[in-house]
Amino acid sequence: MELKLSSLKDITCVKTPKYNVEEVIKNTKENPIWLHFGAGNIFRGYIARLQDDLLNQGLCDKGIIAAETFDFEIIDQIYDVYDNLTMLATLSATKPVDYRIVASVVEGVKASKVERLKEIIVNPSLQFISFTITEKGYGLRGLDGEYLGIVKEDIKNGPASAKHAMSVVCALLHERYLNGKLPLAVVSMDNCSHNGEKLQNSILTIANEWKTLGYVEEEFISYLTDEAYITFPWSMIDKITPRPAESVEKEIKKLGFTNMSPITTSKRTFIAPFVNAEVCEYLVIEDKFPNGRPSLEKAGVYLTSREIVNKVETMKVTTCLNPLHTALAVYGCVLGFDSIASEMSCPELKKLVYGIGAEGMKVVVNPGIIAPEQFLSEVLNERLPNKAIPDTPQRIATDTSQKIVVRFGETIKSYLKDENLDVNGLIYIPLALAGWCRYLIGLNDNLEQFELSADPMLEVLKVELKDVKIGKDNSIHLKNVLSNERVFGINLYTTVLGEKVEGLFNELTAGKGAVIATLKKYVK
Repeated sequence: MELKLSSLKDITCVKTPKYNVEEVIKNTKENPIWLHFGAGNIFRGYIARLQDDLLNQGLCDKGIIAAETFDFEIIDQIYDVYDNLTMLATLSATKPVDYRIVASVVEGVKASKVERLKEIIVNPSLQFISFTITEKGYGLRGLDGEYLGIVKEDIKNGPASAKHAMSVVCALLHERYLNGKLPLAVVSMDNCSHNGEKLQNSILTIANEWKTLGYVEEEFISYLTDEAYITFPWSMIDKITPRPAESVEKEIKKLGFTNMSPITTSKRTFIAPFVNAEVCEYLVIEDKFPNGRPSLEKAGVYLTSREIVNKVETMKVTTCLNPLHTALAVYGCVLGFDSIASEMSCPELKKLVYGIGAEGMKVVVNPGIIAPEQFLSEVLNERLPNKAIPDTPQRIATDTSQKIVVRFGETIKSYLKDENLDVNGLIYIPLALAGWCRYLIGLNDNLEQFELSADPMLEVLKVELKDVKIGKDNSIHLKNVLSNERVFGINLYTTVLGEKVEGLFNELTAGKGAVIATLKKYVK
């Protein structure tokens, strides 16, 4: 069997669409309602499946058009080859793998195909555009604070020659403005704090630069800032869709499917015609859609206020999931683990993340729609130990310098604001921070070198720590790192935590086996 539209009627070994796929394709291309930027796994394995659910329930008759802004080979080799179908494998710790074919994506478009995107964006039927392009996709400036080269060119050359994702979207919104000031929701679904605000700021930055140079009108800025026409809803998304697993590929082949192997593109994207994903999932969206929307709440999406979205996101990112992930990632790399789930079989690491969760729960704000205690329990007892999920500490450790400010910094600042809490009583969060610093020297607990995951600050951080010596007092080498407010949100030396992390780091670098020994000493 092949994953093709022509084969759908003959496939009985996995779940297939209950709706008329050809009719949905026709309806969508004639009157699109949803354009999504970012054609990767979280979109294919979660967001597209939500619309697939609505189609299967007969609650909608249109699918999604996907646009890729970064790696065009995904469209050529994963979308076009498989008629835009995805094999979704949902991996439970206690149940057999659930396989289904998702057919809600009707078209894959490269962002360079500007004319096709213009056709879609000017259609009055379009209700919203959404994004999973990662937090870096919204960035317009480099580490030096200056505009990226591609952004400088986009500003100089105007909407007609846009290349950066934010410039492309701004140019498309200008087309929608010129074609009748049509309303639209512009929705980031990326896993980053205040995602809608980041998206809005980037679009408005480009628009204002173009206005200064005379490429767009003052009225266009008004259009972008009037919520009767354009909104930038905030959202919180949570679902693990890791790299395609070899074990899943083998099982799909046993079912009788051919040509299902992953590929690696020239831009180093490792992607397959299938997506493996965990069962647990959350999508919370601010309900501001000036041109209407599908009944996403009937597919399990929470539609609510910005305040509640922010509370849910804060709960997840600062307390109940992301800090735990980061701690497991850096210690997992140092201790030689190759999966997050296997780390939860290590008593010391398990106690570490339980401790981080407990420290965070003292300052967590209950969002009302999801109980923090229930969410944290699910993370600790179901999600992190799920051996069916092939997620690695090496993947989670990517870009850690960009994440610590929210994942740990916010909790530290909350402790400092609460007169009833003593920041000096923190044990597990300082251990996580010291573990990250220990990770950065690139030596495992046997003092053997390992490869650090990609991080935009990696070279700077490696220089700061280049003189660290095993078995010596290394406190001086941490000064510039721990005082960096950009990394931690505060200068840790304005609290007791600077010296506390220094002391833990010295214990972690005391010698061979010092990492596990230090964990044994402190986690109780």
